[in-house]
Amino acid sequence: MPVDHPSAVVVPVPETEPIVARWRKRFDHSAAEGMPAHITVLFPFLPPSRLTDDVLAKLREICAMVPLLDVEFATTSRFPDHMYLEPRPAGEFIALTEAIAASWPETPPYGGAFPDIVPHLTVAGGIHEEQLREIEADILSRLPIKTHLNHACLYIYDAARWQVAASLPFLSDI
Repeated sequence: MPVDHPSAVVVPVPETEPIVARWRKRFDHSAAEGMPAHITVLFPFLPPSRLTDDVLAKLREICAMVPLLDVEFATTSRFPDHMYLEPRPAGEFIALTEAIAASWPETPPYGGAFPDIVPHLTVAGGIHEEQLREIEADILSRLPIKTHLNHACLYIYDAARWQVAASLPFLSDI
């Protein structure tokens, strides 16, 4: 019987790719599996077998309440043995995570492993301090990055690659 892997709701940040792609390719397994540079909104989310039309409609409804986001990445930060870019402001990402998790309480952020929601764009992980310092120096020399984010995406993992299952547009004035 095939494994029903969880899905993920993320906000892609293509403007960061020129700065983070080479590091993500080497030190972030999700990049090698097709996941673009992104801010995780909710992982793990529902397995594909539970992604019904009603679920997609509710996700779209929640995302449609998020304003278009002007975000700046001006600094890096760390989790133990992981380095990431910090989005500023971060409040809308936290609110979006909370809204989706509230609609599907069986999918707490990171499986409930961490007490706080910390919006982040992972650059590298699982490596020693010396490499993290090298990566951080390279990244910091190329910041800030300012961008305009207008949607989230639902991704599905098929045991080899992440694939976009749905685009989830934010509120538009148009």
